[in-house]
Amino acid sequence: MSTAILTGPPAPGSSLDGDLRSLGFDVRVASGPHETGALLAAVPAVERVAVVDPRFVGHLHALRLALTDPRFPAVAAPGVLSARSEARPALTRALADAPAGESLPDALADALGADGVAVHRPELGSLVAAVPVDAEARHAARAAVAAVDDEAVRLRSAVKAHDGFFTTFFISPYSRYIARWCARRGLTPNQVTTASLLTALVAAGCAATGERGGYLAAGVLLLVSFVLDCTDGQLARYSLQYSTMGAWLDATFDRAKEYAFYAGLALGAARDGDDVWALALGAMVLMTCRHVVDFSFNEANHDAQANTSPTAALSDRLNSVGWTVWARRMIILPIGERWAMIAVLTAVTSPRIVFYALLVGCAFGACYTTAGRVLRSVTRKARRTDRAAQALADLADSGPLAELVAKAARRPLPVPPPVLALLGAALLFGVTATQDIGSAATAGAAAGYAILAGLAVARPLKGALDWLVPPVFRAAEYGTVLLIAAEADAPGALPAAFGLIAAVAYHHYDTVYRIRGGTGAPPSWLVRTIGGHEGRTLLVTLLAALLASRGDDFTLALTALAVAVALVVLVESIRFWVSSGAPAVHDEGETA
Repeated sequence: MSTAILTGPPAPGSSLDGDLRSLGFDVRVASGPHETGALLAAVPAVERVAVVDPRFVGHLHALRLALTDPRFPAVAAPGVLSARSEARPALTRALADAPAGESLPDALADALGADGVAVHRPELGSLVAAVPVDAEARHAARAAVAAVDDEAVRLRSAVKAHDGFFTTFFISPYSRYIARWCARRGLTPNQVTTASLLTALVAAGCAATGERGGYLAAGVLLLVSFVLDCTDGQLARYSLQYSTMGAWLDATFDRAKEYAFYAGLALGAARDGDDVWALALGAMVLMTCRHVVDFSFNEANHDAQANTSPTAALSDRLNSVGWTVWARRMIILPIGERWAMIAVLTAVTSPRIVFYALLVGCAFGACYTTAGRVLRSVTRKARRTDRAAQALADLADSGPLAELVAKAARRPLPVPPPVLALLGAALLFGVTATQDIGSAATAGAAAGYAILAGLAVARPLKGALDWLVPPVFRAAEYGTVLLIAAEADAPGALPAAFGLIAAVAYHHYDTVYRIRGGTGAPPSWLVRTIGGHEGRTLLVTLLAALLASRGDDFTLALTALAVAVALVVLVESIRFWVSSGAPAVHDEGETA
């Protein structure tokens, strides 16, 4: 139970006491700052506490935004302040020095900010939150409250401010009402997220039947899964039910659903005598590498100083022309457009056509976004910070071999890290594509790639284009596994490779969301245990050299490697997100 302390008796006719209790607060009334301090000291240190001016007039949702958002140590709006346990010591100090004659919560919020506490102040938009000082001002504030539909604002703010065309115009107009229906029946975002996953898995199972009726059902169920996927975030924003577990589920289940559906399509095609596993694996590789481009670029420029770019300025000017915003969002094939395309093509065509469309669309989107990122980087005058360099090093996922090379390189080569990474990838791809996968040349190329990968990370990644290093490493590892499995004369090698890349991709997405949450990368022991990108690549080439002539043994080895990586990564990831208390990472909705 959270506690709200009113710094005096509520004004006559005020609904403040009832509003606070409806939000789950135990309401206590103080006669002044001294008694407020005594009441605050009586609240257990682990509980959230709110300090509220009794003259407050405003919408219930304004109170909800200020008092119940669990993501921040302290949140403030005019006349109200809430503090979690980590901000309580600073709140106690501020209360001891609080000035008289003004709104106590506002003064405390300013004091907390001066004391180094990050005080979040939500954008209220048309919502009212005021502390009127006389009867006339109170009457005007109440009139302003009555003039704005609190529930309409709450529904509108449940929808993300920036989303794709399909999601904005074909899903959100009704999914927000599904979110409200769920909230009124006590359902949680995590339950809706799980329902979305289960629906997608059933869709994948329908696709795996290889029958037209199964494909039709799969397309419909995939769209239902996407509606639920939008609903869970809208429910979280509507009711402010943010959680660490919810952040983890939301971040990982989207990829699990999509890649499971790819596997279902490949299984269904196999039943019809069409082997599309290479296409399924290629679509997964392309999609993951495209995401890594976005992740690396954003982390490299997260806190860049003197961050200017003519390309970015041009983009801002284009944003003023409404249709260009939607066009640029659509051509990169975001999740809404992508899932709609997959669903429709699954229902009316074949898995092969689905994957051809995916590969073409995602390749175009990847080229468009990467070219834009490169242009922004070469025209931008910015100084990258140590934090950005560390984030890129973590995203690189370098293992023991690369670390040894980096340490041995006392003087890093005067070659930009992206060039070294590209040389390593080109060497690896060139030899793998032209030589027998069972030859020593392929394993030698993988060893050369490991050396160049180590040299690429031998110095801090602070260059203008150093954010390209992690995507190049992802493309090199995933692409090599795809080439080797496709060239191997081994039944089941491609499905085994699909499982291996899915497990490794999960690890890379998990790394991204840990960094986004401010908790840093996975522990170094985990990266070393699963070998790093260069270690896994070398291991797969060695397995091919030793076992390629024995097809079943090679497939078994790839399967065993996939299972081992998946178990280690999943166990550590689940342990971290369930027990670490890491902060929730959620997209914000529109200004309330």
